[in-house]
Amino acid sequence: MSKIVGIDLGTSTSEIACIVDGIPKLLPNTQGKLVTPSVVYIGQDGTVLVGEEAAEYLFTRPDCTFMEVKRLTGSGKKLKAHGKEYAPEEIQAMLLSYLVRCAESSLKEKIDRAVITVPAYFTDVQRRATAKAGELAGLHVERIINEPTAAALDYGLSNLKECKNVLVYDLGGGTLDVTVLELFEGVIDVKASSGNNHLGGKDFDEIIMSHLADPAKDERALMRLKKAAEDCKIALSSQDEYKVSLPFLLTSKDGKPVSVEKTVRREDFEAWVSEKVNSTRDPMKSALEDAKLTPQDLQVILLVGGSTRIPCIKKLVEETLGAVPRSLVDPDLTVARGAAIQAGLLEGSINNEDLVLTDVCPYTLGTAPLQDGLLGKRPVFDPLIPRNTTIPTEKVKIYTTAADYQTKVIIDVYQGESSDPDNNERLGEVSLKGIPPAKRGKEQIEVSFGYDMNGILQVKASVVSTGKQVFAEISTTGVKAKPLLDLSKWEQAEGARQFRPLIRKAEKLIASGKDLGDDVSLLVRRIKEAILLKNKEQAEEYRDELLIMVEALEKLEKLL
Repeated sequence: MSKIVGIDLGTSTSEIACIVDGIPKLLPNTQGKLVTPSVVYIGQDGTVLVGEEAAEYLFTRPDCTFMEVKRLTGSGKKLKAHGKEYAPEEIQAMLLSYLVRCAESSLKEKIDRAVITVPAYFTDVQRRATAKAGELAGLHVERIINEPTAAALDYGLSNLKECKNVLVYDLGGGTLDVTVLELFEGVIDVKASSGNNHLGGKDFDEIIMSHLADPAKDERALMRLKKAAEDCKIALSSQDEYKVSLPFLLTSKDGKPVSVEKTVRREDFEAWVSEKVNSTRDPMKSALEDAKLTPQDLQVILLVGGSTRIPCIKKLVEETLGAVPRSLVDPDLTVARGAAIQAGLLEGSINNEDLVLTDVCPYTLGTAPLQDGLLGKRPVFDPLIPRNTTIPTEKVKIYTTAADYQTKVIIDVYQGESSDPDNNERLGEVSLKGIPPAKRGKEQIEVSFGYDMNGILQVKASVVSTGKQVFAEISTTGVKAKPLLDLSKWEQAEGARQFRPLIRKAEKLIASGKDLGDDVSLLVRRIKEAILLKNKEQAEEYRDELLIMVEALEKLEKLL
């Protein structure tokens, strides 16, 4: 069997590595460099160029040159070149194929097995799309591993005897991950992950661009502006100001050339990006809270990803956690090295008795059965696998039929943290037919959710009385991860004021134990969620239901 390589498939850059003589080694690309820009060019004749060669076409042929494709993973969007459509996974497969060819050239052997990294906060959809890209590149994807976990493996291999709590802050070109883990005598035990799949260095580039010029629909001008913004961002990490010079960038409406000449100071840049930088506080706090740790419990803070070189990012992490992050790993190469270590554990080139890894499921997974309430049946999100459960794992629940003589049941599968399934991501469904007709509640349906080490969900549903079963890896269509809601902040949200009196009255009833089952608590939670999501109509709908319940309870109290 071939050697297993580790691949960091990044938004901005990608790297490939493997284990050589027991240590992870980065493998060079065709230019002899360890870092490859994640750029793909497709020529009219079908010729594919990758990396620096492809990047040269960003300015001359932006219509058939693709960058930052990772941000479209699992979106279902199509990319066009020369009249032909490509899925993001197909473009990523071209990048993977190039990296594998480079590895084969360096190692002088055939490569068809890989460990590929993804952001810890990638959804089930995005993980499947990444695995699909690997398959299209002719690879057997042995494992999908979370990027901060890979970085922890890289650190852990050199610090096998340490016993420490570690926080990995991973801010790359397109995604943010915060992972808390415990390292003890070679065991890397991931406790919790949080993050944002739509925040990274490219967002900072776009903010700089917005302060420089508006290229409208001029793709060539847009690419020049992107490059200038990235150069500016990188320069300001080591100097106080940077002069952007873009002669003849655009043509005005009256046909005159427009140039951009502007000096950007570091303090200007930091002010522009402050809102996005500050938004990374919450994932740090959330990950620590889920891990049941405080900042004082941390012994090591690892910064991973090129964007962590930005001084205000380092400063924010230090302020939030009360400790200075340490440069103990290479922020650009550590993820690929960690992927290679995972590959080495799988192929046996690293002793898995010395290094043991556990990981977690980053999102809550569940279904939405109908539940009886005061106002009739309603779907309620029922978690089977709570977020940050150690994986691999399998959870089983028993449900009963909801209608008389029901012969079919559809198990809807959701991913998210809201009690209202409509506020979560619907991943797909499993349809179970052939249920013996009987009165409602008489037939039992066993539902099993299995979440594997690749972070991919498998669902089984069976009729208990007959053993009839269906099994599926959930068929998914592109969905976007929704933010984790902090219900404690609902009162500060826009429009919350009109709901406060009723919610306080309901919470007083809940505290006294005089509620009707879970109905009052559920509606209070749903109103808060709707307020935080700025869904006024939904909040008002739930408020009307809650008002009926509260009034009924008050009347009942008077009668008693």
